[in-house]
Amino acid sequence: MAIARLSLEGGFADPVFDARSTFRALMDAMARPGTVGRVAAATTPPPPLSPVAAAVVLTLCDFDTAVWLDEKLAAAPGVAEWIRTQTGAGVAADPAQAAFAIVGEVVDMPALHHFAQGTQEYPDRSTTLVAQVPGFDGRDELILEGPGVAGRRRIAPCGLPADFVERLEGNRALFPRGVDIVLADAHGVLCVPRTTRVKRG
Repeated sequence: MAIARLSLEGGFADPVFDARSTFRALMDAMARPGTVGRVAAATTPPPPLSPVAAAVVLTLCDFDTAVWLDEKLAAAPGVAEWIRTQTGAGVAADPAQAAFAIVGEVVDMPALHHFAQGTQEYPDRSTTLVAQVPGFDGRDELILEGPGVAGRRRIAPCGLPADFVERLEGNRALFPRGVDIVLADAHGVLCVPRTTRVKRG
């Protein structure tokens, strides 16, 4: 009963305005890889789903989409039910069947080939991966190049897998197929679309 009640709470206070502002932050960050789009909309999802990742879910997901949760989020009381209640989206057991995937900690991010890659004819039928990170002020820099990046842009997300760069190189080689990645910290989002070249700083 408590979980059912909590699943009705914690969404956008103003669904139309909050979804629009979050969508704008996401699109700006996706158009300019490596820049941080600030997400101001407040949510209070069940932990360990973060408020910013939850805002992304509320903005992008609906009854026509399937969402995959990593093991940590799937096992957390109330997270899957909160997403279903708030968005109408179904929770997929297979990451390859999901339009969106949510990873509780980016260091535990599965290999990207597990997710839907799209096809040559329909590259948009791929998974968008939303991974929670501790912050964007880490020590290890990455250099981004490509569409939407003027010259080069340096980023330093915290807690990345050791082979993150190699994973992104393989992902980019699939273009126009491949996944797009949204990193979410406590305040905003940083996007690495499949078109972006990434190397170590």
